[in-house]
Amino acid sequence: MPAVVMTAAGDPDRLEARDLPQPTLNGPNDVRVRLKAAGVNPIDTKVRRNGTFLPDSLPAILGCDGAGIVDAVGDAVTRFAVGDEVYFCYGGIGTRAGNYAGYTVVAEHVLAHKPASLDFVQAAAVPLVAITAWEALFDRARLQAGQTVLVQAGAGGVGHVAIQLARTIGARVATTVSTADKAALVEKLGAERAIRYRDSDVTAAIMDWTGGQGVDVGMDNIGGKLLEQTFPAVRFYGDVVSLLLPAADTDWRVARQRNQRTSLEVMLTPMLFGLVEAEKHQAQILQECATLIDQGELQIHVSEILPLHRAARAHELIESGSTTGKLVLQID
Repeated sequence: MPAVVMTAAGDPDRLEARDLPQPTLNGPNDVRVRLKAAGVNPIDTKVRRNGTFLPDSLPAILGCDGAGIVDAVGDAVTRFAVGDEVYFCYGGIGTRAGNYAGYTVVAEHVLAHKPASLDFVQAAAVPLVAITAWEALFDRARLQAGQTVLVQAGAGGVGHVAIQLARTIGARVATTVSTADKAALVEKLGAERAIRYRDSDVTAAIMDWTGGQGVDVGMDNIGGKLLEQTFPAVRFYGDVVSLLLPAADTDWRVARQRNQRTSLEVMLTPMLFGLVEAEKHQAQILQECATLIDQGELQIHVSEILPLHRAARAHELIESGSTTGKLVLQID
């Protein structure tokens, strides 16, 4: 089967196209998927640059997001049959083979039925960002109908999904963007206020939007000092959630003074630590997102589609920091 493997930690040229044997089922609950597309995420570039989570797992197939057709099932599989169209987020960080390949084998419980209204390329762009946005907003920050939320970097992969998920429950959304084109995109997706952070004082804009109260929830999708800069835009007793490790020199005084509840979101935790019930929860999130997608309430923005063998180019584009939405590798 065609595959792109990471031969060592380093630059994108460490990704090498190879022809590998098809994987086989290892247990009764396994499902083999003939992959049609693989999403590309920032975590892929970080693993490539810094090394896999298991140091001895090279060469490694990267790619957490996959979409394809069930090709074989174990004797105990009950929810899927050969020919079913599925999507999922699993593998690609060193613990299990990822999805930059023609086939993969995963446990039944991590799979969800693909949204009927999406093709495989679009579906492969959904899983990691949808799970991340869902867990951050609903599981960590407990966003409720009628509340306000600031989504930092709303035109990005997670950000543009977070805007829409918040809108599905009746929350109001403000977001930060860098350009007029990105502002147009987020407004089309349902953001009430698109703040051009290069030209505006974000906190002042939020206070104007909320009548001086601050938002109920602040969502940091960038990390570093942006977390600290989010605190003053969030109301007293509000919630702040970050997808990244806080900077070592983060000043927490504003968050503490405002009695803000802070949370961290890492959607890879279930896969890293073998938390089966949490993996099942993530698959259920994908099934619920599939319903939202098929009902027209959730869209995925794919900015570029590349063939599998150009995975290195996809990594270069993500590391440029200028992409919007998602990049996807088409496998056939």
